[in-house]
Amino acid sequence: MENSVKKSGKVLLVGRPNVGKSTFLNNLIGQKVAITSPKAQTTRFPIKALLEEERGTIVFVDTPGIFAKAEDKLSKKINQNTLATLHEEVDLVLYMVDHTRRRDFEEAKVLGIVRKIDKPKILVINKVDKQDKSFLAQYEFMKEEFTDSFEISALHSMHLGPLLNRIFELMPEKKEGENLEHVNPYPVMNIDSRTFVAELIREKVFLMMGEEIPYTTTAVVDEIKNRSNDLTYVKARILTTEDRYKRMIIGAEGRKIKEIGSYARKEIALAIGKKVYLDVTVEVDPHWQELYS
Repeated sequence: MENSVKKSGKVLLVGRPNVGKSTFLNNLIGQKVAITSPKAQTTRFPIKALLEEERGTIVFVDTPGIFAKAEDKLSKKINQNTLATLHEEVDLVLYMVDHTRRRDFEEAKVLGIVRKIDKPKILVINKVDKQDKSFLAQYEFMKEEFTDSFEISALHSMHLGPLLNRIFELMPEKKEGENLEHVNPYPVMNIDSRTFVAELIREKVFLMMGEEIPYTTTAVVDEIKNRSNDLTYVKARILTTEDRYKRMIIGAEGRKIKEIGSYARKEIALAIGKKVYLDVTVEVDPHWQELYS
């Protein structure tokens, strides 16, 4: 694109829990930048991901979903982190909704927050690949409040191209000498390697434990060490609040934790381009939410 004007800006991605924000961001950027699972509370802190291409540079800020009733310490912390992010200087807001879920008090709370942000806004209706249950009519009236609206499937990368085109159109021109927060090519994130690896491990716990494990689990990485040019050693702990959850995560004869570790190790290796030895244990810590959330 010779002689074309470069764009540069920051986009805030907001919505209630489990509407598909992390899946959208992962597929739009083309790399794993946020963990995803079928459960709410997967993203626990804002993640900034960098998209660079010939049209310019965009920083996407993926916020944790906002909970209507934040009764436990973790949910309260997530809401605090999200609300703090909303006060950052952004150029555009993407408000994502899931048409397969009814509009409720939680949705109204998020919409109320979005209305207070004086920036261009795009309504993104996600999961249009699912048509067996739809409350789309409940969201149609909202389109009038937004600069644009798009219907997409983040999971199947449907209609992401037109949405990205419009995002670039709404971005300001890049100022001479401007350098948006550059980060390593993988992961394209603002968080360090230990946090990234811990999030991958936690994702595997979420995905592989089904409904058995409530939101009483986190992962902590204590050490990452290069043992040779082609081998990286990772020492990690999965923390949970009770012995019974620990037994479930370990599984009969240790099969479940081996399975979790195997899937996590393969994805870490893919991310860093090296072989990985993952040493992961399970511990009980009733107070981990106070220390690690």
